[in-house]
Amino acid sequence: MRILYGTTNQAKLEVMREATKSLGIEVIGLSDLNCELLVVNENGKTPLENAKIKAEAYYQAFHMPVCSCDSGLYFDELEEDKQPGIYVRRVNGKELTDDEMVLYYGTLAEEHGGCLTGRYRNAIYFILDETHVYSSMDMSLATEAFLLVSKPHSKRVAGFPLDSLSKDIKSGMYYYDLEEKEVSTSVEDGIREFFVKVFTGERM
Repeated sequence: MRILYGTTNQAKLEVMREATKSLGIEVIGLSDLNCELLVVNENGKTPLENAKIKAEAYYQAFHMPVCSCDSGLYFDELEEDKQPGIYVRRVNGKELTDDEMVLYYGTLAEEHGGCLTGRYRNAIYFILDETHVYSSMDMSLATEAFLLVSKPHSKRVAGFPLDSLSKDIKSGMYYYDLEEKEVSTSVEDGIREFFVKVFTGERM
């Protein structure tokens, strides 16, 4: 089965492909369609609302199975009105580049003693056809808690700038210094489980 993943972010596309490759799913991204990109107004208040908005827009535009994801970042040490939430890249109305994100969140961690305890809450919305729609924001899709620190690791992966600021809580080591462990890929099992439930008819 071929599924359109509503993103132009190649790093996120690779994560989705890795999570679903054992299920016989071919995942393509928006850039693979070779057409004018659709502008979607992501005006939801939660990751799930934004995932739904994007999936419905892409389904109506391309008439093929579509999945869309969105996420929010939350820190234990911040008050509710200070949480990045769904605006991880948008700060004070400005869309940050990868480098700007590293600088902004590194400074934020520095202001709180050098580190913050956070996790990403992720949502997925999948439209198979007009009558089969599935969604989840289950904790299996969330990352484990991690430390976000002020000093970045030397390694950087385009599309996932905050991974360079992320450390494992138990060991205190940067995720990039641990074998096969990154914040961005820790939800692969949850994504795989979601699609297994979709295609086996298990209640979600």
